[in-house]
Amino acid sequence: MTTIVTKRAYDPPSAKDGMRVLVDRLWPRGLRKDAAALDLWAKDIAPTPALRKWFDHRADRFVEFKRRYRAELKANSAVADVLAQMKRGKVSLLYAARDPDINHAVVLAEFLNKSR
Repeated sequence: MTTIVTKRAYDPPSAKDGMRVLVDRLWPRGLRKDAAALDLWAKDIAPTPALRKWFDHRADRFVEFKRRYRAELKANSAVADVLAQMKRGKVSLLYAARDPDINHAVVLAEFLNKSR
């Protein structure tokens, strides 16, 4: 069984992370590629640029953002590809946003857990 968790991309890698998957469309500012220790960069399942810009990490838009992002994910064929690449065990979805509760990785983790 796979356990999917979220983790900030700027936090140091850990052996407990399992498979490390960056789920941002843009590379995190100031993060060196070797420091990221990625197994996969799944930028195709990140929110579209228009949705990301509209959301702007505003707490008052998070409920609507979740609804719109789930709709994007349901129509996105890349989701199946990413799920197929995930190994058994733990998977850490990495994101660059500052807020650990109001970001797309939280929505994505819920969606992927329901999709398996």
